[in-house]
Amino acid sequence: MHDWTEQGVLRRLDVALARLLIDLCPQMAPELVVAVAVLADLEGRGHTCVVLDEWPQHLAALKERAAQAGAASALPPDLSWPDDIEPMLRACPAVHLEGGHDAGAPLVVSAGRLYLRRYWRDECVVAERIHQRLQHGAEVDVPKASAMLARLFPPAAEAGVDWQKLACAVALRGRFTLLTGGPGTGKTHTAARLLALLWASRPREDQGAATMRVALAAPTGKAAARLKQSIDRELGRLVEVEGVAELVQRLGPARTLHSLLGVRPDTRRFARNAARPLDVDVLLIDEASMVHLEMMAAVLDALPPTSRLILLGDKDQLASVEAGAVLGELCTGAEQGRYTPGTAQVLETLVGDVVPARFIDPAGPPLSQQVVMLRKSHRFGGAIGQLAEAVQAGDADRAQALLRQTDDPAVRLLSVASSLAAPAAQIVAELAVQGRAGAAGYEAYAALLQHGPVAGETWTDWAGRVLQAFDRCRVLCAVREGPWGVNALNEAIAARLDALGLLRCRGAWYAGRAVLVTRNDHDLGVLNGDVGIALPSGKEGLRVVFQQGPALRPVSISRLADVQTAFAMTVHQSQGSEFEHTILALPERHAGLSRELIYTGITRARQAFTLTCADAQILRQGIQRVTRRSSGLLSRLDTLERV
Repeated sequence: MHDWTEQGVLRRLDVALARLLIDLCPQMAPELVVAVAVLADLEGRGHTCVVLDEWPQHLAALKERAAQAGAASALPPDLSWPDDIEPMLRACPAVHLEGGHDAGAPLVVSAGRLYLRRYWRDECVVAERIHQRLQHGAEVDVPKASAMLARLFPPAAEAGVDWQKLACAVALRGRFTLLTGGPGTGKTHTAARLLALLWASRPREDQGAATMRVALAAPTGKAAARLKQSIDRELGRLVEVEGVAELVQRLGPARTLHSLLGVRPDTRRFARNAARPLDVDVLLIDEASMVHLEMMAAVLDALPPTSRLILLGDKDQLASVEAGAVLGELCTGAEQGRYTPGTAQVLETLVGDVVPARFIDPAGPPLSQQVVMLRKSHRFGGAIGQLAEAVQAGDADRAQALLRQTDDPAVRLLSVASSLAAPAAQIVAELAVQGRAGAAGYEAYAALLQHGPVAGETWTDWAGRVLQAFDRCRVLCAVREGPWGVNALNEAIAARLDALGLLRCRGAWYAGRAVLVTRNDHDLGVLNGDVGIALPSGKEGLRVVFQQGPALRPVSISRLADVQTAFAMTVHQSQGSEFEHTILALPERHAGLSRELIYTGITRARQAFTLTCADAQILRQGIQRVTRRSSGLLSRLDTLERV
């Protein structure tokens, strides 16, 4: 397998793990050695385990990647997966069979799946903690809650279920709630009203003092800042509701999950855990699709059993960069509702709406009783919303037709035929800088920077305007390398800005350089995902200015180490952000291109979306490819519920 690491088919880490286990178990069968390398490779691709029955397909896919890379196969040609693997697994001291004596072996076999131990442990923690929360509901003062819900959600003009109102009623009844929905369906709008409802329903101490400690969190600094802004804005609309003004005063800043749990240097563990739990009664986490299995396990381990956990996220977005797809897996079947008749009756009493029969299932599992899917987008109409829905539904024909229509300028397809005279990156850069009819480009922010502050304007106000103008447009990529990757497009966009005389993009740093922070730096007050712009500031030289809530944070360029140019960024890096005009650049071929990636890119756009690619066929291939990460979380949770 050495050739495969040299050719980039496997990571060195994958082969190193296999070699380590050979040292622990010299008699390990060749099938198990390869299985370990496959397992490590899948972990790097977001899977938390390998289903043993599916091992031959994974091996075939690995061999195909090796052949495409021109790497010679290091595997015996007759290598096959045995029909009865259990004796082989039992004979290997590096493998623990769940249910047997546990000596701490690095591999675990559970329910027909092979795990690296830490992912098996994390999966057990998440399943057990969620199961425990589902077993214990919360007492509800029905008349009081109904009156408060009626005040928070006035009757809508349209008939039918008010899913936002119903979501609040569901959350009021339990200690674990999952609220999913696409962009514009009102997740944070609902969450703010839920906090107001919980605040009104909070317990009181003997002397009548209010007691409810609320924590707001998100995976990244930018997502946390947007969550706080959204919650504050929505609560500001409810100040006339009893108690909301006090809630606003007591509500602290939103934090990253790393900050909430307390990072411990040089370790994967956190300061907050089961022995030293979080001091919260309600924990609200936004952009939960980005939370990987290990982080979710850490959160649930550190959360007191009596606290409420509320997860917000879009189940159809890209899953976390690291292993696991917790939100997507827990939301399986959310479209069907699957509420039991008992749950439907309670919800009808609380909200006054009848749950339609198609969402009722007498066999609905306990998890489904605490999952709500918001179904109406209040942001997307027209072509962007229709395109997102078509991609979400896997309808490639409709998606392509929408991109080619000319009635709605919000959506456009730019087919880029690369040539020696005009490489693809240059063509995309032209669009990114100058925009198109009805869609902004980077030209506007560069012009503001050129002109500087207007008469009577402070440097801070001007810097804020520059940041706002820059955020009107963003180029999103599926890959980092190659002519359609982040690196090539960043270089091409900078070169185009320079050629037009809009910026002088020379050297590592220049006025107007947009940068993305790639690593948390708590000393500087900047976090992974923050985007800033280098601006001249008189005697202090260039400083990168970041928007943090309503305030700006300037940081000297000499103090910033972990940043990259951000005219273009990956779709993953854009999660939690929105742009007036989003340009999605799809490569000619990419194994990781998927329906979830395309959907996420489209839904970053507020007013205009442009797809650029060399061949529109790549769009069809991506829409047809649905990401399925191997995991046993839902199966494990189902087993616990049946006990």
